[in-house]
Amino acid sequence: MALTLTETAAKHIEKSFDSRGKGIGLRLGVKTTGCSGMAYVMEFVDTLDDQDQVFESQNIKLIIDPKSLIYIDGTELDFVREGLNEGFKFNNPNVKDECGCGESFTV
Repeated sequence: MALTLTETAAKHIEKSFDSRGKGIGLRLGVKTTGCSGMAYVMEFVDTLDDQDQVFESQNIKLIIDPKSLIYIDGTELDFVREGLNEGFKFNNPNVKDECGCGESFTV
């Protein structure tokens, strides 16, 4: 499988890269934290690590480390606006449960 971006997410990421002025892609991953066990992490990438997996969606490079890939494989990243709030939303088919605040998940 792979990771994908919606058109809305890709446009938001492109604006961020333009503002930042550099970067080869966006790193997506997970870390152990929160009340349910795992949380998503995102950061700009300027250089690749040897073990990085690179996917491309909507002309954006998505970089994932092998340990995170098993938890987020098949995920679609969207950017949503709900009322006054806006942010990235991970549509992850591997999630079995989420905490009440929506910040962490289990697979």
